[in-house]
Formats: sequence, structure tokens, C-alpha cells
Amino acid sequence: MNSNSVDTTASVTQVTRDDWLSLEQSDAPKSLLQWMFVAFAVVFAVWHIATNLLINESVLWQNAIHFSGFAILASVIFPARVFGRQSLAFDLSYGILVAWAACWVIASESRIYADTLAVTGQSWQFNVWDWFAGFVLIVAAIDFSRRVSGWVIPILILISISYILFLGESLPGVFRAASLPLDDVMFRTIYNDEGLFGILANISSSNITLFMIFGGFLVISGASDFVIELSKIVAGRVRGGAAFVAVLSSALTGTISGSAVANTASTGVITIPLMKSSGFRGRFAAGIEAAASTGGQLMPPIMGAGAFVMASYTSIPYSTIVAVSVIPAFLYFLSVAFVVRIEAVKHRVGEGIDMTVNRAKIIAGAMTFVIPLTVMIYFLMAGVTPSFAASTAIAVLIVVSWIAWLIGRYTGATDMQTNVMNVKRIIEACLLGMRGGILTAVLMVSIGVINNAIVTSGIGNGFSLMIAQWSQGSLVIAILLIGLASLVLGMGLPVTAAYIILAILCAPALAGILADTIIVEQLMAGLTDPAQAAMFMLVDSPHAAKVMVGMTLEEASALMAAVPFEVAMTMRPMLVDAEILMGFLLVAHLIIFWLSQDSNVTPPVCLAAFTAAGIAKSPPMATGFQAWKAAKGLYIVPLLFAYTPLVNGTFAEMCQIGFFALFGIYATNAIIARFSEGPLAIWHWPLLVSGAVLCFVPLHLMSNVLGALLVGTVIFLTHRRNQFFNATPSQ
Repeated sequence: MNSNSVDTTASVTQVTRDDWLSLEQSDAPKSLLQWMFVAFAVVFAVWHIATNLLINESVLWQNAIHFSGFAILASVIFPARVFGRQSLAFDLSYGILVAWAACWVIASESRIYADTLAVTGQSWQFNVWDWFAGFVLIVAAIDFSRRVSGWVIPILILISISYILFLGESLPGVFRAASLPLDDVMFRTIYNDEGLFGILANISSSNITLFMIFGGFLVISGASDFVIELSKIVAGRVRGGAAFVAVLSSALTGTISGSAVANTASTGVITIPLMKSSGFRGRFAAGIEAAASTGGQLMPPIMGAGAFVMASYTSIPYSTIVAVSVIPAFLYFLSVAFVVRIEAVKHRVGEGIDMTVNRAKIIAGAMTFVIPLTVMIYFLMAGVTPSFAASTAIAVLIVVSWIAWLIGRYTGATDMQTNVMNVKRIIEACLLGMRGGILTAVLMVSIGVINNAIVTSGIGNGFSLMIAQWSQGSLVIAILLIGLASLVLGMGLPVTAAYIILAILCAPALAGILADTIIVEQLMAGLTDPAQAAMFMLVDSPHAAKVMVGMTLEEASALMAAVPFEVAMTMRPMLVDAEILMGFLLVAHLIIFWLSQDSNVTPPVCLAAFTAAGIAKSPPMATGFQAWKAAKGLYIVPLLFAYTPLVNGTFAEMCQIGFFALFGIYATNAIIARFSEGPLAIWHWPLLVSGAVLCFVPLHLMSNVLGALLVGTVIFLTHRRNQFFNATPSQ
């Protein structure tokens, strides 16, 4: 976030650019230009609501205007340096130029088609202004992504364009691709569904920005206060209550922002000092806050931008993705809570702190937080568009805030009267939503350049082939490779950007490996359909002759490993039901989405952990390692996705897996901490290990029950042992 001061034309007083999207006064009063900027941002927010509900606008025009507005906002809030200093005149002019270029290329689309058809057999017919506007947009995608997120995405954009222009034809093997002429690259980059103003831009303009605005309304209405007070009620009376408050508040705050860093910054200023005052070490407090805040992006119903991208790529309804993500999100937050419990008992901290609850804030917050969120979830589950659900929730929140204000005025509860959504607060909420939407909007549009290059060149198939060859059909190895890739990308990219790139490149390969498990089972039983069996006869494997009579697991796995990648892609739809294939694609995307979160808490670059360390005044790297230890659910739950029907099973199956997985996750945490409810004796270790393994066995009730009993026995015995050693004479 840039907070440098710049000169304005209205005053020689230095102002902070971040203040331009706020009604709060800095040391100097706002200039006319600043008030005009505020008005523009508010109108732009209202336009997003209106265009998704009332205005029937073409997708390209909607996406172009969306990028145009955020280009102006980004140019001011994230200023450039010209000859070593900032220039407001340059930034505004640059933003307006980019906005003009976006509108120009969309307005010129029909003319370009007509001119090209008139010159049959020739390349795309661009005039000078078309070329200029196109180059401005590509430069803007590079520049704005650099301003908001660093150099990684700009470098990827440059590599992507170079790859389809000339670089691809010089590479060997599966990464070789034919070069395209410049005019074709320009046209595809701008107008393709995978380009600048394609699918990703539409996700941002139609869904994500509205949820950002809704989050702004929740924050301004006092949702954060409600979350903290509610967390005190739920978790404030148990040992380690302050840390449990952090976990719970971060989970609930995740429904507002869907950003790990934003969650950490908003709730951490309250929860981290609260944890430290109750006896927790600074780095532990910061690590727990970072780990819990990371889970905010996994928490339905918003889940950051990931759920919207996932719905677009898989064609699975958004409501379905949100529904199957509920139990995994609970597993993650409870895994963090287990870390807190073990730490509190081990070091005898977390007690003796004032957990006084403001009842008025609870009542007011329950109305302005719970009711709008419930309405939004209802509409999402009913199958309406996310934009309609978010817009309706905003309207409900405004109405409910006035009802809460009237109740507060009648009863004399002043805390209920402060959060009424009057005109000033509505404007503040719109400005907050626009500020939060800059990063996402810029990245979603800019990544369109990379997405277009990947789809146009077919390099995604090359990456899929590489993963298939390196993993040799092993799910564990494939997940490990994707996890390492997500960690590397996450060092320089925001989580959403890393997920999108990995999903484009790796999701088909991972879904294919999952589908192959079904085919292996069919091969073991033997294929009765001669047409299906004939597909394996051309495979260079000694096991192909047994395809109709059945074979062992090892033989079936070896036969599938010998099937060429291209043949396997053709074979899977013929051997696996389409609905099952779609389910595997969702599982693959969820695995990648979860693994992409680890960059928030995994050193050497872990922004959420570093943000928490700044609040706690703790060593950044030590905090990062603590956050990584607390966030081990990011690695356990994806394995459950891969090896159990946690996503594609019935509701009863999902509940069974989730329930017994909790015992396994607790046992895993106890093993790592070498402590449960008390010190572990030597004979406790085999019980915990065996219990954890048995609890993770999918849908085997006897094994699960036995595993839970073993873990529960260790919990009971260590609790009794801890009571004995800590007993005082008076007791």
C-alpha cells in the first residue's frame, strides 16, 4: 500500500493518496479534485450494482468500463514515480488514457470485423489508433500489476506474449508451439474469451467487486465489533480463550473480506494484544492470527475470488462449490483451534483476562451481520446469480441498520445507534469496497493476457503431460509437485493469482489422475465392452492382453501408466461417467485452491504472517514458521479431497469423514507438539499414531470408531496425568 505524499495542484500541503478513497480528513482539508475523485469512486461502485441488476450491457463493454474505472483508481492510489518523484498530473492523465484505450478497442470491434472481412484472406485490419490503444492496454496490464503486486505477474505477461510471438517455436519437446503474427496476438489478447476482457474480467466485474462492496458495508456497519464480541461469548470462557477468539473472529471476518492479509490487519490489532496479555508468546499469537486469517479465504460463502473462478472454469454452480466447502473449512479452523488448546494447556496460559461482552454491540451486530449474510446465503443456495445475492444483501443491510438504530433509540442503547447506514456511511462503504477491489480487478484483467497465451499455445497440455510423467500416476507426488509450485508462485503473487495460473496449468492433469483411479478399478474387474477394451490393445504393455479378463492392482496401474497422455484424454470420457469426471475436476480445483493458500504462512515470503509479526512486534521469520505449523490443515484437507469422498460423497459420508478426521487432525497436532492434554508417555505415541491412521481410513466405520477411541483414550489419560502433576496441596 502506497502512502507516500505528493503535491496537489490545489495546495502545497502534502497529502496521502490512500486518503483519497476515504471521507476522513487528513491534516489538510480535501481539495476539489479529491472530492471529485471520491464522487467518481462512489458512482463507479453504484454502476457495478446497477449494471448487474438493471442495465442490460454487453459483456465486453461491462468488462471494459470495469477496467477503465479501476485503471483511474489504481493510477492515483498506487502512484508511479517519474524522474524519482510522484506526479499527480501524470498519474491522472495515464489512468484516463488507459480508460480511453479500453473503450476504444471495444467500440472498434465491429469495424475491425467489417474491415477484415472486406479484405478476404488478409490479417486483422487494425488502424493506427487500434494498434496504439492495444499497446496501451498491454502496457497498462504490465504496469498496474507491477504497482499492486510486484514484478512477478509483469514478467509472466512478457514471457507469455513472447512465447506465442516467437519464443514457443524455439523450445524443444512438449513446450514447442507455433508462432503467431503480431496482429493475431493482439486480437486474441483483447477480444478472446480468455483475454483481457474475457472470462476473468467478467468474474471481477460481475461478482467479486460486488462482494467487495458488500464487505465494505459489513465493515462500516460494525461487523468487526460484532465478530469480536461474539467470539468472546463463544470462546472466551475456556483456557486459551483469547486465542480461540482470534480463530473464531478470523473465520467470521473471512466471510467479509476473503483476504488473509486484510483479515490479519483488521482482527489482529485486537486479537494479538489480547493473546499476548493472556500469556501467549508474541510469535505464537501472531502465527495463530495469520493461520486463522488464511482460513478466511476458505470460509464460505465468499472464499475470496477463488470460488467464482472455480465456478467459471468447472461450470459447476457457485452454490455447489460453497456447499461442499463448509465441512473442509470447519476442519481447517478446528485444526488451528487444536494448536491453540495444546499450547494453552502445555504452557498454562490463556486465563485471567477480561472477556467482558458489550451486549448492545452483539444485538446490533447480529442484525447487521447475521441477517444480510443469511439472506445472501439463501439466495446463493437458491441458484440466483452471486451479483443479485450480494446486491440484495446490501439493500437488506441498509434497512436492518435503520431498524437497529430505531430499536437503540427507543431503548436508549447508544451502541446500537452508531452504525446506522446513513448517506455518509454508505459512501464510506462504497469507497472501502472500491479500495479493496483495486488489487483484484487489476490482477484479474492482467492475468487474462497470460490466460490467453496458455490457451492459444496449448502449453497447458504440456504442463499436464509433465505432471503426469513426473508423478507416474501417483496422487501424492502430483499434489506435492503442485504444492511446491504454489509455494514458489506465492512468493511473488497474491493467492488468487497463483491459484488461477496453477488451475489453468495443472487442474486437468490432476483431474485426469483422479479419473484414472476409476479406470484402474475397471481394469481389475475386466472390461466387458469390446470397444472399450480395444482402446488398450494398442498400448505398448504386456498387460494389455488381460484387459477383458481382469488383472491385479499393480498390473492395472502399470497399464494406465503406459497409456500415452493424448490417448488417456480421449479414453477417460468413454470409461468414466461425465458427472464423475466433473466431480474430479472440482476436487482438483479445490486441492489447488487450498494449496495456493500456503504462501500466506510459509517462509520465506508469507505476507499474512509478516503482517501479524508487525502487529505483535515479533521476529518475522519465526512468526512465519509458527504460522506454517499452525496451518497444517492446508495440507491434510487436500489429501482428504483426493483420497476420500469429502467433496463428491453423500451428506452422510461427508459428515462421517469430517467427524473422524477431527480426531486424526488432533492426533497429528499432538504428535507434532509432543503434548496432548498433558505430557505424552512413551506408550501414548503408538496409540496416537494408530488412532490417526485409523481415523483417516475413508468410510470404514469400525476402523474410524477404533481410531477415535484410541485418540480419545490418550486425551483422557493425559488430562488425568496433567491434573495429577499440576495439583496443589490445597486441592
